[in-house]
Amino acid sequence: MSGFPPDEPSAEVRVSPNFGPRRDKLDMIVLHYTGMQTGAGAEAWLCDPASEVSSHYIVHEDGRIIQMVRESDRAWHAGKSSWFGRTDINSCSVGIEIVNPGHLLGYRNFPKRQIDAVIGLCKGIIQRHSIPAQRVLAHSDVAPGRKIDPGEKFPWKALFEAGVGHLVEAAPVRRGAVLRAGDADAEVEALQSMLALYGYGVEISGAFDRQTEIVVEAFQRHFRQRKVDGVADGSTIRTLERLLASVRAVPSK
Repeated sequence: MSGFPPDEPSAEVRVSPNFGPRRDKLDMIVLHYTGMQTGAGAEAWLCDPASEVSSHYIVHEDGRIIQMVRESDRAWHAGKSSWFGRTDINSCSVGIEIVNPGHLLGYRNFPKRQIDAVIGLCKGIIQRHSIPAQRVLAHSDVAPGRKIDPGEKFPWKALFEAGVGHLVEAAPVRRGAVLRAGDADAEVEALQSMLALYGYGVEISGAFDRQTEIVVEAFQRHFRQRKVDGVADGSTIRTLERLLASVRAVPSK
């Protein structure tokens, strides 16, 4: 393929050869950070046949949007992942890489012009494909433990206030009872059930195992960013309850 008209009018096109046909309905957006030293290097890597990775879009720090794979095609961005039991996240999502060096190379705040561009891009994708607010997700949501991007500095609140994604006000962090690794009781089972009800891949066993700790950390990284420690304190549990209640409060169409 030598080129294609961009799905997003403001995007430039640089074709990646790393794509295939979708096998599922597109109903999700997955946000990533690039985790590389430079945006140019990340863009080149996503378009390199040897990398065997790609994304539909990359958003540079200056706000430039590059489309590399058509939205109708399956890009290779999510890897091993799941949401509500679906494991081929690449087939049901649009992947957006956001230029940022990430945790290992000097993780930093995302510039406003970059976030403004991400918001505009997401709005266009949501409109084109009728994507529900609660399906604008982090890579760390669909691949907890394996991935931690776009991370706790990503301004989900700015997206939500602009009409993109699903969020509630996080409950205050206070001292009190917590659930943590090693606990095993009905409260742990209730926590796991709530996480699974929202979409996270966690076994409902009643035992606060390592996977539960990892999923709690992923939840915090998106929805309770002030403290990311994998411990289910009162703030984490109340925030999760608020989130689920806000989903149920939305009338079905």
